[in-house]
Formats: sequence, C-alpha cells, structure tokens
Amino acid sequence: MNVGGTEFEKRTLVIIRIAGLISPPILYLYALLIRMGAIASHSYMSDLVTLVLMSAWFAIGIYQFVRPIRTKRKMMALIALYHIFSTLFVILVAGFAGPLITAWIILYLISYIYFSHPGAALSITWVWATFCLDSALHPVTYDEYFSTFLALIVTVIIGIATIALNRVKEYDERQLLLSRQKEALQRDRMNTLVNNLADAIISTDEKGIIRVFNAATLNLLDTNADLNGQSIDSVLHVKSPDGQAVKLLPLLKKARAVTVDDTLIMPLDEDQLRLEITYSPIRSDFGGDKSESHDGYVIIIRDITKAKSLEEERDEFISVVSHELRTPIAITEGTISNAQIMAQRSNDVSAVKESLDSAHEQVLFLAKMVNDLSTLSRAERGVADAAELIDLTEMAHELYNEYAPQAEAKGLHFNLSITPRIGSVLASRLYLHELLQNFITNSIKYTKEGSIDLTFKRIKDDIEFSVKDTGIGISKNEQEKVFQKFYRSEDYRTRETGGTGLGLYVSTKLSHKLGCKINLKSRLNHGSTFSFTLPRAKKQATPINVTVTHQ
Repeated sequence: MNVGGTEFEKRTLVIIRIAGLISPPILYLYALLIRMGAIASHSYMSDLVTLVLMSAWFAIGIYQFVRPIRTKRKMMALIALYHIFSTLFVILVAGFAGPLITAWIILYLISYIYFSHPGAALSITWVWATFCLDSALHPVTYDEYFSTFLALIVTVIIGIATIALNRVKEYDERQLLLSRQKEALQRDRMNTLVNNLADAIISTDEKGIIRVFNAATLNLLDTNADLNGQSIDSVLHVKSPDGQAVKLLPLLKKARAVTVDDTLIMPLDEDQLRLEITYSPIRSDFGGDKSESHDGYVIIIRDITKAKSLEEERDEFISVVSHELRTPIAITEGTISNAQIMAQRSNDVSAVKESLDSAHEQVLFLAKMVNDLSTLSRAERGVADAAELIDLTEMAHELYNEYAPQAEAKGLHFNLSITPRIGSVLASRLYLHELLQNFITNSIKYTKEGSIDLTFKRIKDDIEFSVKDTGIGISKNEQEKVFQKFYRSEDYRTRETGGTGLGLYVSTKLSHKLGCKINLKSRLNHGSTFSFTLPRAKKQATPINVTVTHQ
C-alpha cells in the first residue's frame, strides 16, 4: 500500500489503527495511578479535565478504528488531533517527565507513514514545542529538567533511528519487489518462448517429477491434463525399435551431457510416432562438484515420424528409380549402337529404322517417367496447389479435345457426359487436370476396343468425376496394389504396354492434395472405372461458351 509516498503493508496500517484505539484506555489507567498517588505528577489538574480529555480521545480512537480514514486531508486532521491530545495530556495530567514520553515515538511513526519525512519533522518539532510549553507552565528543579530533557533527546533519537530503519526496510522491500517483477517478466518471456516452440519441452526435478512443460507437450501426448507433479515415465510411454518398453528416468540419470536418441517409438492408437529425444542434466551452481551435482533434467521431444518416413521413402525411391531407369537406358544405348553399326556395314534401312524406333520408344518411356516424377515432386512440395474456381464445363471440353484424337487413333469411342449447369469447384486447376489426365491416358493405354467415358455428374452438393473404360480390367487381388509406386500388374497385357508404374501412385498423391479419395471399380476383362468426388463451389465461376466437335 502506498501512503504519503511511502509503501507499507496493510497489516502495518491495521496495527496503527489498533494502537489508536487502545492508547486512550492505557493512558487513562496511567492517569488513575497519578490520581491515587502511585505516580507523582506536578501537572495533574482535576478528575473532570482528565475524564473529558480521555473520553474525547477514546471516542476519536473508536471512530478511526470502525471507519478507516482514506483521504489525506482527514488523516492530517486526525494526526493533528492526536498531537493536541498528547500535548494536553502532558500539560494537564501527566507532565513531561513520565515514562510514557516514549509513546511519542508512535506519533513520529504515524506522521512518517502518512506524510513521509515532512510529517516526521513536524511531529518532532511539536514534541519540542510541548516540552518548552510544559517547562514554562510547570517549573521544576534543575535535575528534573535535565532528566526530562535527556529523556526527550533519547526519544527523538530512537524515533529517528526507527524511521531510518523503516526507510531501509522500505528500500529493501522495493528492491525485492522490483527483483520479483523482473523475475516474473523473465519467467513470462521464457514461458511465452517455450510455449511457442513446436518441439515438446519438459523440465523435471532430479527424481523425474515434471515441473515445467509447454503446450507442444500436451499436443504430442494428446491430453489436456496437468502434468505438473507427475513422473516422466508415467506420462511418456516409449519403446525401443524391437518393441521393448523403455524407462526414461534411468537414461536421464546416466546422462552427463546433452544426449540425443532418435530410435525411440511412442505407440499412438493404431499408429506409432518416431521420436527424437534430447535430454540433459541441469547443472547446479551452488556447492558440490558441478560435474556431479544437478537440479533436474531438461527434455526436448521432436516428432520425426514424417522425416523418418520421407527419408526411408527417399532411399527406397532412389533405389527403385535407379533400377527402373537401368533397363530403358541400356536398351536405348544398345539399339542406337546397333543402328550405328548397321548403318556403317549395310544398306538395310529397315533394320536401322527398327532399331531407332525401339530407341525412340525407350526415350518416350523415360520422358513419361520424368514427367510422372515431376508431377509427384510438385504434389509433395505443394507447388501450384493454390485453389481457384474452375469452370467444369470448360475443363471437361478441354480434356475431351485433348484426348479424343488419341482415342480415335486407337479406334476407340471417347464419350463426354456433363450434368447441365454443373457449375464449378474450388480446387487446384493443375492437380485436378493431371488427376483426370492420368485416368484418361491409362484408359486409352489399356483399352484395345470399345469406349472411354469421361463423366462430370452433380450429386446434390457434390461433383462426381469418373473415367470408365472397356479395357482389360484389374483383378481383385491387384486392385489395392496398383496405387503403389512402381507396381506393375503380372497380367501379360499390362506388361506389353511398358508403363512406368507411377501413374496411379501419382494420382493418389494428387487426390490427397485435393482432399478426396479415389474409388476403383474393376473386373478382369470387363473394364475399369476410376472416380472421385469434390464439393461443388457455392460461388460459381462465370461460364464461357465452348464449341466442341464430337467424334
């Protein structure tokens, strides 16, 4: 509490109010002792004066205790009344030589608390004035005068010393408060920093009991419970790669420096997380051997499931791609070399042409693989994934005009079916176009006769996209496998086409980016239907006029 520029606790002010209440009864008892002759006094005037004075003083004490004074002006008046009552008590009842002269120290303190140094100085001046007035009204011997003067000097010195000590205490308390504020600010900054980190951070004591944790820890553990006070092994259940349960506390106790372990696994429902756990002891700065003494542990936990999965996929991808590229490159190199030799040794143009055609097919295969890999890379990196309003009528006719000639070249019928006023979807134009393109090119590739149907159909608030063919179909035991990368069906008719095995795997990645799921319906020798669904956009794109020549 701040009073008169000085800070004091509320309980100090309560003590002052109590002192104001009990002082009049104590002084009245002192006056009774004077009246009874137990204490000598040259100043006692009469019983009536004493009774009136002490009654008025006691009434003021009760009032200020029941109704605490809060304004500065009223407090100044009250302190002035206390000084007046004290002066009257000295002059009319007890005199200045009594032992209660030390009670003036209370007035010093009250004046100082409410009005700082000016208040204390005025209170001391008032005491001296009272001493002088009492000495003039009640002459005493030199020894009595000297004794009273010495007592006054001691009282003033004690009062000043008490004020000085309170001043020092006040300064210390301000410094302590400032230090606590700085500490709280630093703690709040640290908590804000820690809670905004993506990695889970836990601090424990030397027994492994959690004392500090951040929001990322709760996200990792999928809980809203308060972890404070719980054992680290009771909240974080991890296993080794071979499935054995691992206790963290023994690992923490063995650590002598920063230790990183990226082999631990945390089970999560039907899945599991790969964790990288970094832990280190917190070294103590107070006493003992710093190499052995510590106050607990700091643990940083990072979910590296995706990173490990990508690393493993990358290694597998590089291995498979290098294997898949080896064959077409070897064939291309061999056929071109044969063509060169035949061109030098003979005039058989047909043989040279056959070799060049074979090389050209392998180059086209490589180009298709590079294109698929480029599409896959774009999907995984999120390139060109910005959503836009796509006019489906326009896109359908673009696809038809692009692939109808290819279908016709194979003697196939390419049919287009669009629901009237089908509207638009909000999606990545590139991803949607490439997804439908993959289905269409697959259908053309694996259909020898019959037709291919491209359908855009509105079903309530959704749009269903489907590509249906009358091709060779896919057996039931292979329908799940065809979406794996580099998977090629064992069907000899599929082998004859020379695909890369990436088309449907890329399609799966694109569908995930678009937020949909590919549905496959197929029967061996009866064709296949690939379909997926996207929500119809509430805001529709402006339609444009498209002219189509149906084949």
